[in-house]
Amino acid sequence: VAAADTRVLALAAEVTESRERDIPLLLLKLKGILNDSSLGCEESKKIKQDIYDYNLTQYCMLLLRQDHSRLHGGWATAAQLAEILSHCCVGFEVKEDPEEFHKKFLPSAIDSLLGLGRRLQSRFIRAVKGRGKQDFLRWFQTVTDAICWLFGGHVRLAECVLQNDHFLQLLITDDVETAAIMMSVLHNILRVNSSVLLEVGEDTLHSVLDELVYKLSSTANPVIGNSATKLLLLVAKFGEQLVELLTARYKGLKELLSNQWTGKGFDRDLNQLLDLLYSKQFNEKGQLQRQHQAACIIQAAWRGFQIRQRLKKLPQAVTTLQRSFRAKREQELQHLKKQKEDEALKLQMQLQRQRARRLFHERQLALLEIIHASQVNKYMEEMEGKSALTIQRFWRGYRARRNFLQQRQSLKEYKAAVIIQRAACKFLEKRRRRRPLSPWKDPKGLTDEQRLALQQKVDDYIKLHPASQMSEEMSKELHTQAQEKLAQFLLRSRLDQRAVQRRQTLLALVNTDVELLLNAPGLAETTEKDLDVFMSRSIPVATKARQSHNTVLKYTRWPWWKKLGDDFMEDGVFPDDALNAELGTLFIGGKK
Repeated sequence: VAAADTRVLALAAEVTESRERDIPLLLLKLKGILNDSSLGCEESKKIKQDIYDYNLTQYCMLLLRQDHSRLHGGWATAAQLAEILSHCCVGFEVKEDPEEFHKKFLPSAIDSLLGLGRRLQSRFIRAVKGRGKQDFLRWFQTVTDAICWLFGGHVRLAECVLQNDHFLQLLITDDVETAAIMMSVLHNILRVNSSVLLEVGEDTLHSVLDELVYKLSSTANPVIGNSATKLLLLVAKFGEQLVELLTARYKGLKELLSNQWTGKGFDRDLNQLLDLLYSKQFNEKGQLQRQHQAACIIQAAWRGFQIRQRLKKLPQAVTTLQRSFRAKREQELQHLKKQKEDEALKLQMQLQRQRARRLFHERQLALLEIIHASQVNKYMEEMEGKSALTIQRFWRGYRARRNFLQQRQSLKEYKAAVIIQRAACKFLEKRRRRRPLSPWKDPKGLTDEQRLALQQKVDDYIKLHPASQMSEEMSKELHTQAQEKLAQFLLRSRLDQRAVQRRQTLLALVNTDVELLLNAPGLAETTEKDLDVFMSRSIPVATKARQSHNTVLKYTRWPWWKKLGDDFMEDGVFPDDALNAELGTLFIGGKK
């Protein structure tokens, strides 16, 4: 395997190590590498292969989707990157995974180039006449040339270009200069792949033909007319199927061409197109005339009926149409805006993730070089501990927020249930008061037969389950043993309780001393007052008691919205979480 080109390798290293805003200017160096006249055919292919292997073409494609007004060089840099991207993708064969290159990467590159061209077209239309407007036109021409170069090297991309929504939007414009450029692009597509119109969908074909015929009928510019006529002639020469489509779909096309565009300087192409259209018409002229007369009669009757119906429903229909159109337009705008924001956010997160990963590895390598070999394991354990603490902190925050939301919902449900129960109790109490009192009725007594049957059941149960008898001496002995065990238990529990209290007291003192030592000033700043704090046991205890008292007072003065979760707590009881949030590591009564 041949070694990679040193210039490409150095440029890839610079791009990897540079900031995001400097990457476009670095990628412009690819133009000088590709235009090197000393390179042969095989060397040029090898350089393009290296550029693709080091993901420089992917960087160019990602940059074309960004907001180019913030880049160094602005739209001029974007146009040059588009030219570089098209030249890098033509003239070599991908050796590893060519299916991904042809089916995923090249269509994505075409979509990026067409999206850039659409933004340049909108900027050109909105720009004021002058040098800036001409610059936008020149950059738009550069991007369209890059698109033509790309599908010229890959013939299968012609179908992808025609079916792209950006291409149809670029073609559907009233601007003369950009429309002429886009029709030249369409002409190159048909010249490169003559059967592409038969391979695309019916909707795409109809959209392209509709726009060409519309340009012929809506403008008087000879440049637009000449380009549209040549394109229709090229379409008609591909086969009789397309000629039939033109004659059947556009009934007045022949009259439009002969009346409006005769004598405009392109009569030769115009006459050829008219001959093709009329040749198909003469073969079916008689049948078409009869069908035309019958259709006219049916259409006249139907249109009369339709017009009368529309006049009745016109006000309501206009209002409904306007409302639906505005709602649909707003929905499309919102969808496009959200899609652009998602794409920009995804791209930004991807670049930030790559940069963060690179910085992290660089920092790790630098620290490993500084740290002694014997301390590497200790450092790695510390880093793992910090990472675990970070993960635990995020998880606990997420769990606390989730529990808070769940408790808030359950609190709402509980209050709603209380309100419903209160209303139900009031309703039942009112109905109970309205109900008249019934006279007293004695309970029904047992008959003699039922009393005898019940007594028989009691006797049978006593016979089956006789009671155990115990002597008086055994009862006294059992009572004495129970009293001795109870006394032993009470004595042990009292001693254990004192030991637990002593341990909690010592633990609280140790933690208080630790906190005082952590917050103590340096030896150079120590005063006699600070020494008294460490020499006396009563001053720290009094200080902590004062802090705990102030914290409890502060909690009692909280606004009502901070105590929404504490509505069902007992009076005088404060949650440990609130105290811990205020005191930090303060120990009160032996508890943290």
